[in-house]
Amino acid sequence: MLKRVLYVVWVLLAGSAGHLLGLPANAQSPVPLISSFETVPAANQWLSPGDQLHVRLIGQPGAQVTFLNGQRLVELPPVQGKSGIYQGTYVVQPGDTLHDRPLEVQLLTPDSVLEVAYSKNSVRFMDPAMPQLAVTRSALSYLNYGLGEDRLGGAKMGYLDSLVVLHLTGRVGNQYRVQLAASQQAWVPEEVVRLLPPGGFVPASLTGSWSVQGDSLYDYVRIPLTAKLPYRAQLLQNPTRLVVDVFGATSNTNWITQRAGVQELGAVYYEQPQPDVFRVVLPLRHRQSWGYHIRYQANTLVVQVTRPPAKLRLRGLVVAVDAGHGGTNVGAAGASGAREKDLTLAIAQKLRRELEQAGARVVMTREADVSMEISERVLLLRRQRPALLVSVHVNSASNTAVQGTSAFYRYVAFRPLAAALYQQMQATGLAGWGLVGNFNFGLNGPTEYPNALVETAFVSNPADEQQLISPASQQQMAEAITRGVKDFLKETRADGLRGWLGKKPALEAK
Repeated sequence: MLKRVLYVVWVLLAGSAGHLLGLPANAQSPVPLISSFETVPAANQWLSPGDQLHVRLIGQPGAQVTFLNGQRLVELPPVQGKSGIYQGTYVVQPGDTLHDRPLEVQLLTPDSVLEVAYSKNSVRFMDPAMPQLAVTRSALSYLNYGLGEDRLGGAKMGYLDSLVVLHLTGRVGNQYRVQLAASQQAWVPEEVVRLLPPGGFVPASLTGSWSVQGDSLYDYVRIPLTAKLPYRAQLLQNPTRLVVDVFGATSNTNWITQRAGVQELGAVYYEQPQPDVFRVVLPLRHRQSWGYHIRYQANTLVVQVTRPPAKLRLRGLVVAVDAGHGGTNVGAAGASGAREKDLTLAIAQKLRRELEQAGARVVMTREADVSMEISERVLLLRRQRPALLVSVHVNSASNTAVQGTSAFYRYVAFRPLAAALYQQMQATGLAGWGLVGNFNFGLNGPTEYPNALVETAFVSNPADEQQLISPASQQQMAEAITRGVKDFLKETRADGLRGWLGKKPALEAK
């Protein structure tokens, strides 16, 4: 039987025919039988028992194709004249071993010619008896829901403190799969974690008895654990409450001590919805949440809850203003050459003056044309502790007919701020483009304070661009944003009064 073996690598896709073993040096290489062989998705992968490994080969039609010591690939029916496409799936079994290496595939033609190729990407079968652990690198580490990507990155589940221990059960490209609980998983980018050496235990903990107390600024909940476990927090409404799920934790809480100084938290309690999910429920006294922050002190989980400002007015309030882009990050540009980084700074500086004239203390993320990463801005704001944040941007679209103003928020609890800004921006005469929620942008990610992003207008639209480059129109926008902040404070004050009256006896309410 005539056999030939060709070790084909992915350079075939760039036009290389590879090297035929056993042929004379001056012999002409025949056309390779395998054009390409890849994992699907085409990325380095770690797989656990029960996971599916998908592969695809393009080669000579009518052949017998196998991988992983005899697993068959099925040839698909020709599609639009294309034939010779083979696909296969293997379900990883307990005890399977594969150590970060390319996959081998074999193609055997009807006339017994054999060709061998290797995938560009490597595959690892993980051993559940040797868990792979990692820890988060910084206080800005985060989890993603899945593997989706766009220019803002994957959809984020939430942020984590540094040195939180994660149990990794898979990998696709530069993202690791994290097993949060028996029925819950997430993904984490490799750049925000550090792999630990083998030999560790899957993180788990019983909860101790915890405490609730306040100081001059915040309310605190402290929950003792034996490890820094991952968590997810959500601000929910109707009624307003903060819910924190601690993954890998099981209740051994025998009491909750509530000490003096608590102002924003109501009657806190916990639930155990799953054996490895401990749920902390923190009712809030006001309809409008003013934010929270979660961190670890040693192995104690600390939930810091922000109280409403003492007086819901601009005078004395700390307001953060972010001028989008800057330095090497130019942003969008208009037909006239107007650049987003310049326009946002001009509007932000006018906004600062308006807010200060109303008595606010303004924190600027940048005051000049300088480069500043989103992470730098977030850390700056974490130190400055503003009551709220407005980020100023300029929109752009490939369709020059698209125009108008818009406001963006991520968390539904902060929607009222974005809605107030959006309404006042439309009052300037700009068309309304939309109020956008769940916005996966870095400066909408912080939970410590209400925040919103204003896309003032479309620099790609000729009419909007003229508005953006006009100092008079920039001033109108700054005044509109200031009115929007005032409206947000006024409505929050009214909501608080309605809630207070609703709790009073009818005679007293009158």
